[in-house]
Amino acid sequence: MEVSDSTLEHLLQVTLLPDLTGTRYEIESEIGRGGMGVVYAARDPDLDRRVALKVLEVPISGEAQLIARLEHPGIVPIFETGTLPDGRCFYAMKLVTGVRLDRYAAEDHTLTERLRVIRRISEAVAFAHSRGVIHRDLKPQNVMVGEFGEVYVMDWGVEAIAGTAGFRAPEPVLDQLSDIYSLGALLKLLLPTPTPPALAAVVKKAISADPDGRYSSVSAVLGDIDRFEQGQAVEAWSEPVWHRIQRFASRNAVLLWLLTAYTLVKLVLFFWRRF
Repeated sequence: MEVSDSTLEHLLQVTLLPDLTGTRYEIESEIGRGGMGVVYAARDPDLDRRVALKVLEVPISGEAQLIARLEHPGIVPIFETGTLPDGRCFYAMKLVTGVRLDRYAAEDHTLTERLRVIRRISEAVAFAHSRGVIHRDLKPQNVMVGEFGEVYVMDWGVEAIAGTAGFRAPEPVLDQLSDIYSLGALLKLLLPTPTPPALAAVVKKAISADPDGRYSSVSAVLGDIDRFEQGQAVEAWSEPVWHRIQRFASRNAVLLWLLTAYTLVKLVLFFWRRF
């Protein structure tokens, strides 16, 4: 009896699925995998809800406990942690539906919406830093944009992870400044082409090869982004005079229009009285 390739592939996948005996979860499908483990979509029949189940291939001390302490709207909450019959650790967390940041960046979104996403990422990172936690591996694959616009930063503080090429700071020791470098790389990914010069300067400062040349905190990055959106000068850029004039005109367009109209009316009245 011959067995089709698709049937063999299905049997292999079923064989490789983790044994959840003793847990309350039922696996639906694999979502993704990386060097540290595999994430599955699963169902929790006790609470009648779907969850994401991360099964760790190697023991990572305290990862789930660390994430569970980071209670923030931009950080995926942990529901439960445990051990499988084969000794591997797992934890159940909120199942996020949406798109990864790299796929989001490739879609058609306004600059305002893109900056909103980087702001949500930055707020989550700033919160973690305030709790003494660094991410270590900020990259597009670890950020999800939900179907209702929610933004989640995932896979926090895994000491065995040393970052990902293109988003990892060049220094050997990872700290809050290395997270700022990675955040700048994410901002660069999100920005459209051509990039506004002020925002290009923000990226350049955030991804400086010299840690001392970067922003001192995530809040400082957010401050420059806020200033850009409010039509103010950003601290990362020494803007030329012509750009200051242009920015002033843009911020005060209504006032300038009224002044121009007032001046024209005065001129018309002046010549009317003269002639």
